[in-house]
Amino acid sequence: MLTDERSVILVNIIGSFLFLCYTMIYYIFSVNKKSYIRQFGIVLCILFSVWYYTNLVEIEAEKVRIMGLVCSIVTVCFFAAPLTMLIHVIRVKNSESLPFALIVMTFLVSIQWVVYGVVISDTFIQIPNFFGCLLSMLQLCLFVVYPPKIYSGQGYRLVDQAPIF
Repeated sequence: MLTDERSVILVNIIGSFLFLCYTMIYYIFSVNKKSYIRQFGIVLCILFSVWYYTNLVEIEAEKVRIMGLVCSIVTVCFFAAPLTMLIHVIRVKNSESLPFALIVMTFLVSIQWVVYGVVISDTFIQIPNFFGCLLSMLQLCLFVVYPPKIYSGQGYRLVDQAPIF
């Protein structure tokens, strides 16, 4: 372990378990299992490479710096993932395809982690979660600029559909 912060360890153990459950369920219901296995293998190779390289380093502070940078980059990527819908939202001028509840919770949790990072003086917690606050705030602004349109039909529409006839 590179940290003695129990809260960070507990949250990451629970998060890793939930992520493992999610990936197993996704695999079970995925149509393109070959692509999933390839992507999962790439992720495992990257994780193993980082772990191996970190174990080669003898200075503890350098290990913490390397893992902190890797984890910070991954965290910011997770925060930015919903931004992939940005072009779609701007094109259709409708934010209905964005996961509002998830974005709000990401914003609130990011604020909590920034505060916690300040309390324990850990920049590897502060900086990526600050970016998480900014990115989720940007996504929330899309709900103001392009409010979700209310349709009278049943179901949830991700994209505008042209009538068949």
